[in-house]
Amino acid sequence: MCAKRSFNTEGPCNPQEHYMVDAMRGLEHDIMSLVANKKYFVIHAARQSGKTTLLQAVARQINAGRELCALYCSLENLESVEDAAAGIPGIVRLIKNSLVRYAFPHAQSFADGVDFDDHHSALQVSLEKYCRALDKPLVLLFDEADCLVGATLISFLRQLRNGYVNRGDVPFVHSLALVGMRNIRDYREEYRQPSQTLGSTSPFNIVAETMTLKNFTKEEVADLYAQFTADTGQVFVDSAVELVFDQTQGQPWLVNAIVNVILKRIIPGDTHASIVDEMILEAIQILILRRDAHFDSLMARLREERVRRVVEPIISGGEVALVRNSDDYDYVKDMGLIRDDSGRAEPANPIYGDIMEAGIEAIYKARAHRQ
Repeated sequence: MCAKRSFNTEGPCNPQEHYMVDAMRGLEHDIMSLVANKKYFVIHAARQSGKTTLLQAVARQINAGRELCALYCSLENLESVEDAAAGIPGIVRLIKNSLVRYAFPHAQSFADGVDFDDHHSALQVSLEKYCRALDKPLVLLFDEADCLVGATLISFLRQLRNGYVNRGDVPFVHSLALVGMRNIRDYREEYRQPSQTLGSTSPFNIVAETMTLKNFTKEEVADLYAQFTADTGQVFVDSAVELVFDQTQGQPWLVNAIVNVILKRIIPGDTHASIVDEMILEAIQILILRRDAHFDSLMARLREERVRRVVEPIISGGEVALVRNSDDYDYVKDMGLIRDDSGRAEPANPIYGDIMEAGIEAIYKARAHRQ
């Protein structure tokens, strides 16, 4: 007998194991159109909002067809590796590991004979040789692309661009996605430094489109919980679903984590109790006090000066001091920390608002103590 599905907060979702909303959430047509038209594009979304689940679903759909092959590859292991002499060979190794993991043809020979002493072309040459050997065009889906920094990021983008502009003569990647929390405009911060300048040309001005993966809608939250009810018979009262949406604004990790706390901490083993408002509020307080990694990541962002410049006026009610058309504002919004859907800048959801207010206060208390 198969184990029942669960609410997932620890990585990509699998429809056989987890209750889940459509991984593509309205992006399927746009993504598949970009892929079909040989475009390079960017997908950005907040932390733990379903990016990896989306990419893996895209790869499965492409590989189910006969015309293209798609490879999912995470670059997370190269976070903060600034030196391109180490970073570029590292990227090549991660691609090879992914090819082997997913049993791609010629995987073991990927990058054989490539001169890694010339790290400024090693990635491009590796991909050119591999694309020449394949019998179908290759689609590359790079997860956690914004982990790359410094000279590694610059060389990575430059080699992809060089391969792209020459692919009419030399086989190269058919379509490519860079996926992470940051939009492509924020990658520019890495190559604006005088020591790393590339002149006036962006190393990734070949991006056809950027898109974002949005939070769950109220209807999607209700559908997610209805899947659980259909499996177990345990009911969420309507007001509890409304309360979850109001408090989370559909942030996927929060939507799932709240129910996990209720089932495991508040009513463990009770399969008959309806899930009501009081349980939702208690679960939120437990999550805030427990300080899971999700909230620790949020707190770490508050230690960044560019984040505090945006968050502090919002928390203190001094929104008028915000510069809406700044890179800092866009960065904080892309990170999923704030929203301005109604025309007013505010925390992305009330739970984040409480966490950010406490975090800012703790930072100033620590500074005062040091002084």
